[in-house]
Amino acid sequence: MAVDWSGAQRGMNVLDVCCGSGDLALLLARRVGEQGQVTGADFAVEQLAIAARRALTKGYTARTEWVEADALNLPFETAQFDALTMGYGLRNLVNISKGLSELQRVLKPGGKVAILDFHRPSSAVSQRFQQWYLDAVVVPAAKRCGLTDEYAYIGPSVDRFPIGSEQVDLAIAADFDRAVHYPLLG
Repeated sequence: MAVDWSGAQRGMNVLDVCCGSGDLALLLARRVGEQGQVTGADFAVEQLAIAARRALTKGYTARTEWVEADALNLPFETAQFDALTMGYGLRNLVNISKGLSELQRVLKPGGKVAILDFHRPSSAVSQRFQQWYLDAVVVPAAKRCGLTDEYAYIGPSVDRFPIGSEQVDLAIAADFDRAVHYPLLG
């Protein structure tokens, strides 16, 4: 969905911010084809190395680039990218407004940004379900994989993350022409 929502097409130059191990970036590489270019940016060098290995196994090395970068101070020219994605990164930024402004800065006029992330549900029932899901499924699965510390932050990061309407307001304040929040799974 995020790749579709980004509007990425064959031949485009696209950016995946907070790319981690490259899940969205590799989907984008398939979408933009051999004439396109995908840049994955993340501050975690270890994750970028994983992404580069994954791109190699898929034969995408010619159309992918992996850049160590801070999402609050992206090392790219203004209006450089046709489309952008960010998966599970926005809620982790220390300054969401600044991060959105950086996305807007590096996006070409008329381009789209698709952000996929957890959200803080507005209904009490959805909040209880999400908390149960994180506590009973996500964190225990991470613990079994030896990733307890890496996933312990999820609950607190969701708790302080702006709700959907606030995210829309922040995007508009960052000079995006239009912003839409789609709550998934209730």
